[in-house]
Amino acid sequence: MASHNNKRLSEDIKREISVSMREFAFDTVVSVSRCELSNDLSHCKVFISTFEGGEKTVEAVARLQKATGIFKKNINSRIKMRKIPELIFLPDNSLDYYEKISGIIDELNEGSAKNDLKSE
Repeated sequence: MASHNNKRLSEDIKREISVSMREFAFDTVVSVSRCELSNDLSHCKVFISTFEGGEKTVEAVARLQKATGIFKKNINSRIKMRKIPELIFLPDNSLDYYEKISGIIDELNEGSAKNDLKSE
């Protein structure tokens, strides 16, 4: 049962942070990709992603980390918890990783297509 509550709280925190992020003006689209709440509810890793990836994601994470107090205040007003977890903002570069893997697969497909043409 604790696992279910942990997942529900993670989703609630993710939603509240997403809503609170509307107050910030970014030059790119910034979103919360996922939240991971520790079992003792003392820490919450908040993974941030941007469409541009790389440096823009790191910049967004730095800005959000500075505003941790605002997020904790908003979470405290909307979610009933005994103690608000420490928020740790981290870049989520999974889109960059997927692009890299997709490029490798495309290269392999092109190589096999060339080999098929040579064998004919």
